[in-house]
Order: sequence, then structure tokens, then C-alpha cells
Amino acid sequence: MIPALAITTDAYQPDLAPLGGSLVGSALIALIPLLTVFVTLGWLRWKAHVAGLTAVAVAILVAVLVYRMPPGLAVLSATEGAVFGLFPIMWIVFTAIVLYQITVVSGRFEDLRATFHLISDDPRIQAIIIAFCFGGLLEALAGFGAPVAITGVMLMALGFSPLRAAAVVLLANTAPVAFGAIGTPIITAGALTKIPYTEIGAYVGHQTPFIAAFVPLLLVLMVDGRRGVRQTWPVAVVVGVAFAVAQWISATYISVELTDIIASLVGLAVAVVFLRFWQPVGKEAAHATLAVERERDLVLAAAGSVATAAGKGGGPSGAKSATAAYAVSAQELETRARGLTKGRIVMALFPYLIVIAVFSIAKLVAPVKAWLASTDLKIPWPGLDGNVLTATGAKNTSTVYTLPWLSGPGTSLLICSLITAVVYGVTMAAWGKELKETAYKMRFAFLTVSSVLALAYVMNLSGQTITVGTWIAGTGAAFAFFSPVLGWIGTAVTGSDTSANALFATLQQTAAKGAGLDPTLLVAANTSGGVVGKMISPQNLTIAATAVGLVGRESDIFRKVILWSVGLIIVMCLLVGLQSTVLAWMLPEFVK
Repeated sequence: MIPALAITTDAYQPDLAPLGGSLVGSALIALIPLLTVFVTLGWLRWKAHVAGLTAVAVAILVAVLVYRMPPGLAVLSATEGAVFGLFPIMWIVFTAIVLYQITVVSGRFEDLRATFHLISDDPRIQAIIIAFCFGGLLEALAGFGAPVAITGVMLMALGFSPLRAAAVVLLANTAPVAFGAIGTPIITAGALTKIPYTEIGAYVGHQTPFIAAFVPLLLVLMVDGRRGVRQTWPVAVVVGVAFAVAQWISATYISVELTDIIASLVGLAVAVVFLRFWQPVGKEAAHATLAVERERDLVLAAAGSVATAAGKGGGPSGAKSATAAYAVSAQELETRARGLTKGRIVMALFPYLIVIAVFSIAKLVAPVKAWLASTDLKIPWPGLDGNVLTATGAKNTSTVYTLPWLSGPGTSLLICSLITAVVYGVTMAAWGKELKETAYKMRFAFLTVSSVLALAYVMNLSGQTITVGTWIAGTGAAFAFFSPVLGWIGTAVTGSDTSANALFATLQQTAAKGAGLDPTLLVAANTSGGVVGKMISPQNLTIAATAVGLVGRESDIFRKVILWSVGLIIVMCLLVGLQSTVLAWMLPEFVK
């Protein structure tokens, strides 16, 4: 660990109301950088990296001109955020895509696709199994965008258009987020507020299941409209309710850390068993709808309007491109599925079994987890650490950059890709080639996520984010209704529910005490609100776009998911508001 710097006498301390002492006016100004992202991305349709860089520039201007942050500190804040965006965030996405590419160049991905075909050849059911159940498991173990990257390419290879695949996996990556990465968001909230994280987790376990229960139905609606819901609702309801109940029970009575692992496995098991006795109708029509959409995107790609994995721009490399995967007919897939042996199925699942094994050891075996954590490098950011305070005047610990070079999920995924390459007979030269080609094609994604995290750090360290939070918290007793919005905004800005809790958990606790509300409820609401903000985060939009080969079309994906995010945050606000009053009986009894 590198020693931290002492606080200087002229250290910068954010003013919550720098604009003439007006909190409202200051909050509206503080929202301008965030609005810049959404307007340029969703309305003007700028490329994500251009929108991100523009927003960073706006945030720096607001920090310097309104918040009177020294320009040097504002720029240094941006550099720390940019580096954090590269490592560990994009390191995770990069290694996840490399792992996928190893399965492609080895030819084993064809067997994996056929394996899922054996469970169900209905694309609506495949969306539930892969994006919701399997994606939930990946979120539970890795988090930080890994499930979006991996399940996105899996759906695309099963016949989904890139845009549809990206939207589906982003919507699916909601319910599991609160307990993602072995419960990291909740553990972080507990550490900051000194409320036992098990109690916070129990509250969250009485909120997010109401989202989880309906997500499979919403996925079907996104894939095949109301027709799909009418035809598949039994399995969608059963899987959603099974996941929700398991999440509820585990969060309350078993383990916060294991909640999503248990819920995902229960949901997957229920899906497999249920489908042995019941199959929906209408899969042919659903396939036809997706085929039309897929062909349309391919035509656009051929014309140069879409950057696909096979074409221009940013998608994963590989011997088999996404376009090639589209060419596989349903009959060919059925023939391959019938020819699968148990050995081939195991080998097809091998990379993901390794992922589960490696992450389980790294996160759940205490001595291993402790040793890995001990390798993290704590680096006080030069020129920044010791020169920035929090709004309360305390030393800002965000100025110490943590380099999890060995303990990070990205490194674990890299190890998994190396093991997979050896087992699949992929040479080290071919493995290295995939590393190089994937890095090159992800160059704009690296730039985008770096700019988004630079934006988050400038807004956080200058005080812009806390100003917005304090403004919303000033609504008094009505804050119970608005409290999830803070988590939603925080996650939308940073791309991380953990970061949203780091920003607002203490604020939620303080505001709750001032308004006579249950502090644990509102801290939990911050976490629960964050889960539906993740799908509109520029960081996650870029991850999804990169995974499915739509670099440059993040704005299209944003428009696909924004209404879903807004609708779900309204539902969460209503739930928390009611839990603070007439539905208080729903909350865990052992938590006061």
C-alpha cells in the first residue's frame, strides 16, 4: 500500500449550494452534465464516446465555474475516474468477451447454442433462461457488466438481432443487481452507515423481489409483444416467482452474499423442470419475427450503417462472426442438438462451469478471498489525494485509487479464458491473437467507459452529485417516495449500484432521521432504486453495444430501454413509499 497524503490546509471542500446559496438552483446546474449525456446520446444520437467526452467537459466547467473547484483538481478527478473505468471496469468486459471468443474459435460455442436449444428452442424461453437465470448467476458472482457482455453474445448467436439482444440483457440485468458481486452493494451500504448489512439486505429482499417476479414477463413482452405474453406467461410467471421467493428467503434468513446465486439456480432449475411438462405454442411465429428483424439489421450492416461483430467497428473478433451465426438455420440447429452427447454438453458448458468454480472460490472461501484482497494496491492519486474533502469536511477517501490487479473479476475471467483455451486445444498464439484483436476492436468502448467514469468522479468530488441528492432529500416525509430515485440517478451516472450506495447511503440515512422515517428502509431503497438505473447507464450501454457489435449505436439501445427503466423506478418509488406507511408490515420483523 502506498501511504496516503496528509490533508493540506487549502484542501477543496464542496459547497452544497454554490449558486447564490440556492440549493434548488445549484441542483439544477449540477444536473447539466448528466442531462448532457442523455440528450446527446438519446436525442442527438451522438456516438457514446463523443457524448461521454462532451459531458466530462461540461462537468469540469460546472465544477470550476460554479463550484469553484480548482481546475487542476477537476482535471485530476477526471483522470482518476478514467483510469478506474479502464481497470477494473473495462478489464472485466474485455476478458469476458475474450472468454466468449475462445469458445467461438474452438467451435464449442455451436454446441453451447445447441445445448440451450435442447432445453427450449423457443426464443422467448431462451431469453428467460439465458438473460435472466444465467445472467443473474453471472451478476451474483462477477457483476460490473460481465453478465451483459456474456449473455448478449449468447442471445445474438441464438438468432436475436444485436439491438434486441442488447435490450433484453439490459432489462434482465435488474433484479439481481442489488445482490451482485457477492452482495457488494449492500455490504458497502452497511460499512458506510454502520447499519448491519444483513438488515439492509433483508429490507432489499423485501423490495427487489417485486421487480424480479415480473422481469421474465417483461422480457417476453420485449421479445414477442403481447402475443408472446399470452403464449408463455405460465413459465414466465413460475420462473419469476421462484426467483423472487428464493431471493426473499435467502436475503432474509440465509445469506446476503449467496442470495442471487441461490435465486438464479432455483429459477433455472424450476424452468428446466417446468418445461419438461409444458411447452408454449407460437415459437415458429416468434422465430419468424426475430428473423425479419435480424435480416433488417444485417442489411443495414452491409450498407455500413451498423457496426457489427463481423463488420466495421467494434464488435468481438473471431473465426465465426455474429453474421455467420445468423446464417444457421433452425433445422441445422435441431440436427446439431440431436447429435449432442453428454460429453459434448459438459464441454460446451465448461467455460461457464469454470467461471462459477473460480468465482465461488475467490469470493466464498474466506482465506482465498482475504489473500486476494491483500494483493490490492492502494494508490493515493497524485495531486488529488489530501487536497479534496467531503461536503462535511472529512477527508475524501475516493481520491485513493484501488488497483485490484489479482482480486478483480476481470483477472478471474482472464484465468478462466486461459484454462478454457488449454482444455479446448486453442494454442497460446491463437489466445494471444484474440486478446490483441478484441482490444483493438474495443478501443472506442474503452474511451466511452473511461469518459463516463471521469464524468462520475468530477461530479462526485466537486460536490455536484451530493447537491442533487441533498435537494431530493429535502422533500421531508415524502422523501420515502423519492428515495429510490437517488439510487437510480447514482447508478445511471456511475454504472454501479455499489457506487450509488457509496454516494448516497449516508445521505439517505441522515435524511430519514430528519424526516422521522426508518433509516434502514431508505438505505435499502437506494440500493433497490439503483437496480433499475443500471440499464440506462452509459457505461452499461457501451458494454452491451460492444458485446453485440453495435459500437456507435448506444443511443438506439438507450431508446429501447429508457421507458422500461422509468416505469420500473416509478413502481419501486410507489412500493417504498407504501412500505413507509400502510405496508410497513411487509418489512422484516426482526429489523427495527
